[in-house]
Amino acid sequence: MQNDSAVTTMRDFHAWFTAYGEAHQSKVRRIPFTELKGWRFERPTGDLVHDSGRFFSVRGLRVHNPTSPVSDWDQPVIDQAEVGLLGILVKKFDGVPHCLMQAKMEPGNCNRIQLSPTVQATRSNYTRVHGGRPVPYLDYFRNASRHRVLADVLQSEQGSWFYRKRNRNIVVETAENVEPLDGFHWLSVGQLHALLASDDLVNMDTRTVMSCLPFARDVSSPALRRPSGDRGSLYPVEGETFLSALARSLDPRHGTMHSFGSVHSWFTNARAEFRGRATPTDLNSLRGWHRTAERISHESGLFFDVMAVDVRTGSREIGGWTQPMIEARGQGVTAFLVQRIDGVLHALVQVKHEPGFMDAVELAPTVQCTPENYTVLPAEAAPPFLHEVLSAPAEAIRFDTVLSEEGGRFFHTRSRYMIVEVPPGRELREPDSFRWLSAHQLSRFVQHSNYLNIQARSLLACLHSLLCQIRGVRT
Repeated sequence: MQNDSAVTTMRDFHAWFTAYGEAHQSKVRRIPFTELKGWRFERPTGDLVHDSGRFFSVRGLRVHNPTSPVSDWDQPVIDQAEVGLLGILVKKFDGVPHCLMQAKMEPGNCNRIQLSPTVQATRSNYTRVHGGRPVPYLDYFRNASRHRVLADVLQSEQGSWFYRKRNRNIVVETAENVEPLDGFHWLSVGQLHALLASDDLVNMDTRTVMSCLPFARDVSSPALRRPSGDRGSLYPVEGETFLSALARSLDPRHGTMHSFGSVHSWFTNARAEFRGRATPTDLNSLRGWHRTAERISHESGLFFDVMAVDVRTGSREIGGWTQPMIEARGQGVTAFLVQRIDGVLHALVQVKHEPGFMDAVELAPTVQCTPENYTVLPAEAAPPFLHEVLSAPAEAIRFDTVLSEEGGRFFHTRSRYMIVEVPPGRELREPDSFRWLSAHQLSRFVQHSNYLNIQARSLLACLHSLLCQIRGVRT
């Protein structure tokens, strides 16, 4: 157990995290659909639903997008009407903000335990539909007005696999003494960002809340000043280095290629002009998908499967359960191309349609795809800039880590998250559906719902983490 006033090193954290994983073993095994308990294929639709009518369902979706090289397709989708809660509790030690983080087992994690927010729960979970133990620290977020709310915004999840799913991303600062329970650990904001460089350690829900952290987007914050007491920014904005360009990118006082107003108008126009549609349909009626005893798969053998697992663990609100999950075929590639424009680092973002979005399109990374999927699609469907990302020389790759997608619904589903710098002076075209944005502009969009998709929010957190190279994080 960590003392409430403790400020620990990264070495201490890794020792604690390893010991916790060894002490809290779990077992997850694939099962046929017939072994699901409390779940059934509903008649006559074939939809996979829970007997309680809560949690989530797997249904069908029929998609039409006239702007896509593949204009029509069917697919299964997770339908979860509940708004989940993702909350990070913050407290200052020696004037430095620390986040209370949780070592959490999720059945879809390839390594079982990853670092999650203080609270990560669906409404069904925190209202205890499953009859399990209460969710720790929930009251800090359900009654947040008693404390200082630093961020509070509804954000989307993966629009390719969820239908209109959103979570409340909330950061609350407290002055109370908080006892870290078993499985919880205080980390400074800098330490938390530094951990993003480790494969499959910081989970997806933590990354999306991290993108909302006000400390990360305010380079003049007292939390980020030099330990010597220098009232200037911790980040050196002088010179022509990558890090100085990134520091200027985070600072609203520096210029940008496009004004925020013009980008907002461009994006609003893209939403207004989009003519696609996504229509819920029966799972039994999907074209090109087939169900066996153990999975629902596409006839091409690509994209993703719906499968089921049996879970046994001692570190969750209940000790065991069964559930369906989505398992991606192939590892994804999620990347920002970045470039210094007039000394300010910009990231190339795109307007991307995903059928489960509430507003049809959101801002996405430069590249967001699973390359193997394009072997059966028309050549013109290949994502722009994928070659530039995958063929980049080592010296151009500023961030490169394999990170897991949400382990509560996705089984061993991972993506290679990359930040690749385009050499200064090289002109890179900006297609109509793409724009160069500074890190500060991206952070402004994160303060509002349904603008940056979850992959872009993860990469924004990764972009912030690069400044940990010069932060002096305790090791």
